[in-house]
Amino acid sequence: MISKEERNTALRFIVCLGVVSLFADMTYEGAYSIIGPLFKELGASAAVLGVISGLGEMIAASLRFFSGRLVDRTRAYWTVAICGYFLNVVVIPLMAYAGNWPMLAMLVVIERTGKSLRGPARDVLLSEATSKIGHGWGFGVHAAMDQTGAVLGPLFMAAAVMQKQHFGPAFLRLAFPAAGALLALLVARLVYPQAGKATPKQAKNIALPKVFWWYVAASGMLALGYADFPVLAYHFQSASLAKPAAIPLMFAGAMGVEGLAALIFGKLFDRIGIGTLSFGILISLAGLPLGFLGGPGAAVAAVACWAIGMGAQDACLRSGIAQVVSMNKRGTAFGAFNGVFGIGWFLGSATMGLLYAQSLYALVAFGVMAQLISAVMFFRLRAPLAEAAAVSAA
Repeated sequence: MISKEERNTALRFIVCLGVVSLFADMTYEGAYSIIGPLFKELGASAAVLGVISGLGEMIAASLRFFSGRLVDRTRAYWTVAICGYFLNVVVIPLMAYAGNWPMLAMLVVIERTGKSLRGPARDVLLSEATSKIGHGWGFGVHAAMDQTGAVLGPLFMAAAVMQKQHFGPAFLRLAFPAAGALLALLVARLVYPQAGKATPKQAKNIALPKVFWWYVAASGMLALGYADFPVLAYHFQSASLAKPAAIPLMFAGAMGVEGLAALIFGKLFDRIGIGTLSFGILISLAGLPLGFLGGPGAAVAAVACWAIGMGAQDACLRSGIAQVVSMNKRGTAFGAFNGVFGIGWFLGSATMGLLYAQSLYALVAFGVMAQLISAVMFFRLRAPLAEAAAVSAA
């Protein structure tokens, strides 16, 4: 039986890591909100942008497989996380000095590498705390704080772009929230040094359950059909659906919707399970025809659908893994999940970038079909995941 004090302690720790993610997402999402238009400003095509966006995510996610195994073996959660956040402090401000799109692409890949290092370590620490208050609600609270930073970052960038009338110089201002994330992580470690020490060092080597791999396959299919925001933003600018300064504002609004959706879907996940995510996917796939085939009003609706789908993913995907995988294997599990998810994201982004120049209808059909298959797979996994969760809790 978990005491009220243990629940409160867990919630405080989740909030502490939420502050870290608030600053980190203020940095990353601030950059992400204008990276598509900056690539266009530097002469990159939509196909190049799609490949680079997907490649960055694939490299980041693939490296998480190795960093996840590393933290399972060493249990050096804090050290690995700190190194990952440190890369943000250095790399993102340097994007202001990118004189061409290949240089910018290199910096994007390095930044994604930093995220791959910190992701599994942070998620294991989080999952330890969320087990005390409900995985869906715990990850939802963290995601909501995460998205608070994701709202502030694009607003920060919108003000900078309006002042400078160029995208590049705005990246220098992101050095401050990047440093804030690293500092907040160090404070969190000082306040709760016991985090990550609950599992014995010689933990029994328990294999990942079979249902986990079906879960990963469904997640990869979801990533395959999900449009990257830079591709949407590229289209909005190319089709004159939004002014340059309005694009980061649209992204800021999307991050607010995503945070609220994460809280709602997190609560629903704790009550009804992974079927919650299938409902979120049905909303998100509507964003494809709205965004690529509609006008300015439809573009706003598309961003809202995109954000709701992202919020559902934030609350449900990691929660499902934490329910069915034992603590001593979670680093490996989160790493494997993110590796497959990243490969799916790369293949989907690259395909959509190439289809953009050929046929917007083909692009939309590709994304909708992949997401529909994913929704069906998650819906069919409800009972197997519930059974695996019961075994893991025993």
